[in-house]
Amino acid sequence: MDGRTLLVQEKKGQNYLHGAAILAAAVVIVKILGAVYKIALGNIIGDEGFGHFTIAYNIYNVLLTLSTAGLPIAVSRMISEADALDRGNQVKRIYSVAKISFCLLGALGTSIMLFFPNALAMLFRAPDAAKSIQTLAPSIFLVCLMSAYRGYTQGHSDMKLTSVSQVIEVLGKAVFGLLFAKIFLKYGLPTAAAGAIAGVTIGSALGCLYSAVYAKAMERVRKRRAQYTDRADSPGRICRSLFSIAIPIVIGSSVLNIMSFIDTVLIMNLLQGKVGLDYAAANALNGVFGKVQTLFNLPSSFIVPLTISVIPAISAYAAQRKNKEAAVAAQSSLKMTTLLALPAGVGLSVLAMPIMNALYPDSLAEGVGLLRILGMASYFVCLSLITNAILQAYGHERLPIFTIVIGSIVRICIGYILIGNPKYGIYGAAIATLVSDAVIGILNLLLVKIVVPRAPRYGKIFIMPVICSAVMGLVAYGSYSLLVRATGFLGRYSMRVSMALAIIIAVVFYLIEIIATRTLTYEDIKLLPKGEKLAKLLKIR
Repeated sequence: MDGRTLLVQEKKGQNYLHGAAILAAAVVIVKILGAVYKIALGNIIGDEGFGHFTIAYNIYNVLLTLSTAGLPIAVSRMISEADALDRGNQVKRIYSVAKISFCLLGALGTSIMLFFPNALAMLFRAPDAAKSIQTLAPSIFLVCLMSAYRGYTQGHSDMKLTSVSQVIEVLGKAVFGLLFAKIFLKYGLPTAAAGAIAGVTIGSALGCLYSAVYAKAMERVRKRRAQYTDRADSPGRICRSLFSIAIPIVIGSSVLNIMSFIDTVLIMNLLQGKVGLDYAAANALNGVFGKVQTLFNLPSSFIVPLTISVIPAISAYAAQRKNKEAAVAAQSSLKMTTLLALPAGVGLSVLAMPIMNALYPDSLAEGVGLLRILGMASYFVCLSLITNAILQAYGHERLPIFTIVIGSIVRICIGYILIGNPKYGIYGAAIATLVSDAVIGILNLLLVKIVVPRAPRYGKIFIMPVICSAVMGLVAYGSYSLLVRATGFLGRYSMRVSMALAIIIAVVFYLIEIIATRTLTYEDIKLLPKGEKLAKLLKIR
């Protein structure tokens, strides 16, 4: 969002953080429900079945990202600018071109998965994944069309459609996916995995239906309010503008999804080719890796709301040449990310054994070691997200592309060397992820230091949060160990109860730590949606 758009919104009496707060709440709900769905699904279809699911989902994510990433943002930006200039006919033309373009891209992605499922499955040496790939195919077209609706309403500063449709999607996926997985389990794991995938398609259809109805109602209201006489640009010119904005974002987003795709290719091929495992064993390990990634992605869901809030905040200050205020916002956002994400990563690592055994009791033992590694990697993912947001807010949205590409090359090289080594095997994929995410995060920090006026002071950002997180990790591990002994009379429930209590103790202790040492300040917390109210509740001034 640029400075001019922000000022127009302020004239209309709107607060950009209100829309961000709505979207942020939806993001958190969607991420948590998505994690619950995948955890429950992993227990229904097991490691091998989850391997089929992961393969299909990675293919879907790559094609979906290439089709949609950046396009809703481009549409919303173009519509917002046209609306600010009272160019109603231009708004209609942009929306029309977007729907046609998105439908064509969606049809292409759907066709690839629908007509070539066996060829795609064989890239992974996983022929049983073909059913899941084919079942998921319609989702690409549906989500592409939904992206046009989302871009249109976001351009009018209305986040309700995006928020509600995301929740509908994940609810449909969870309810129908888990139901079909259970029903079709008796027909074998490939069919059960396809049943789980069908939930994604149904969720997309329900979300698309809601979006179409909502966007149509908004169109009718706007049509009644005013008649426009402006001359709209040609469809070709609008299409060029649309893709010129979207392509850098598509490149940055697609690289990460392509990396997940390549990870799965390397895991399935190297474990079978170089390590010498059979297909079932390799697929089961891939399934465990997919399960752990569900937990690995959880901390970032709490950072996305912060990035949503910080981009317009920094952009507004930068547009008004208030470099000091922009620098404070950038420094506080980095610090808040570290305060939230670092203890989460430490917690996942030190409590990896009880977490995996509580959530996935029937999974392979390798899951514990994978979570210990990926727990720490989760912090660097969050660091990458917030530094990307800062660079984008200052108008340097192309720079993160280079760091992502460098990190991806590191990930492929390390993964290829380690996964194919019997000494490391599946752990090689986790190590490659940790190193590559660390490289991306650190390079982004260097870029922020170089290109941002009044660059953040990293000593103030990292020293105390690192100390507090380390102490919290010791408290979490120590309290769990003591509680397991104290609750031994509970039998098989002892570990779960001890884990839950240890997490509560660690969270409370950490909160006391950062408030008592004044590591968390008012400037830090006010960047969060409803941050001022939260600061008041915690008595932080």
